[in-house]
Amino acid sequence: MLEKPELQDEKIIDCIKDEYGLTIDQVAFLPIGADLNTAVYCVVATDKTRYFLKLRRSAFDTLSVELPKFLRDQGIVQIIAPLPTKTGQLWASLDVYKTILYPFIDGCNGYEIDLLDRHWVEFGAALKRVHIANLPAALTSRIRRENYSPHGREIVRAFLRRVDNELFDEAIALESAAFLKGRCDEILELVRRAERLAGVLQAQALESVLCHSDAHAGNILIGANNALYIVDWDEPILAPKERDLMFVGGAQGFRGHTAEQEKILFYQGYGQTPIDPVALSYYRFERIVQDIAVECQQIFSANGNGEDRKQEFEYLKSNFLPGHAIENAWKTDKTQQNL
Repeated sequence: MLEKPELQDEKIIDCIKDEYGLTIDQVAFLPIGADLNTAVYCVVATDKTRYFLKLRRSAFDTLSVELPKFLRDQGIVQIIAPLPTKTGQLWASLDVYKTILYPFIDGCNGYEIDLLDRHWVEFGAALKRVHIANLPAALTSRIRRENYSPHGREIVRAFLRRVDNELFDEAIALESAAFLKGRCDEILELVRRAERLAGVLQAQALESVLCHSDAHAGNILIGANNALYIVDWDEPILAPKERDLMFVGGAQGFRGHTAEQEKILFYQGYGQTPIDPVALSYYRFERIVQDIAVECQQIFSANGNGEDRKQEFEYLKSNFLPGHAIENAWKTDKTQQNL
C-alpha cells in the first residue's frame, strides 16, 4: 500500500500498548508493497527499539503468522517470526485490521541491491529446509493444496473482454485499457499456454512440498551483516517444488547475476534435484497470468487510490519489457515442441 490508510496514529499507539505492552513514541507509515490490503509501519518504542508493524485488512488467515513462527522455531533463521502479544497470540485486532508486529530489520530487498554469491547459496539452503520441513498435522491440514485452478486465467479473459467492450474516462483505467487491447493476442497466448500445461500436470502425481509461493526479489531481505531473510508468508501452499524454484533464473527482479549464475549458486545451497520441465514452465506462465489478473483487479478497482493504481499499471507494463518475465518464460520453456 502506497498511501497511508485513514487510521489515526494514536489508535496504533494505544493498540500496541494494550496488546503488546510496549510504549510507542513514533509511528511512521512506510509506502511500500503491492498489496492494497496491507499497510506497514515502522514504530519506535521509548527505549528506541524499532518494530515493523503490519496491518492486514480483508481476509486474514492465522496460518500466515503461525507457519513462520513454527519454521523459525525449527531453526530456519532466515525466517522472521512475529512477536507475541501479552496473551501469547501472534496478532491483535485494530478496527478493520489485524496487527502483526515483528522485529525491525534495517535492510534492503532484492529489488534494491545485488545479492552476493553467498546470498544465493544461503537462499537455496534455506528454501530446501522449508521444502523438507516436517509439519504438524494441525498446520498441514490448513495449508491450501495445488489444484491448478483456472481462476486467474478466467479473470484475465474477463478483463480482456471488458476493455474491448467498455469505455473508460478515468486516466489510469483508460491508459491501462489501451495497453491491454494492444497486447490482447499475446496475453491470450500466455493464458492458453498456462492452461495446456495445467492440464498435463493434473494428470500427473508430482510430490508436493511446503512452498512459500512468492519468493521473488521483493521478498528477499538483506539486513545487517548481510543476513538474509525470506519474508511475507501470506500465501503458503503444498505444491510441487517447482512452485518456488521457478523464481530462480526466472527474471523475478533479482539483480547482479545472470539467470544461469542464479541457478548455479542457488543449487549449491539447495542441492541437486530433478526438475520437472512441465511444472517449471507452468508456474512461470501461470505466475505471469496471476500477476496480470491481480494488477487488472487493482487498476480497475473503484476503491483503489491513485498512487497504488499507478504503481499497478507500472507493474503490468513491466511484464512485457525485454528480459523480463514473459520473454524469460518463453525463452526457458522446454516443453513447446511437445504440447
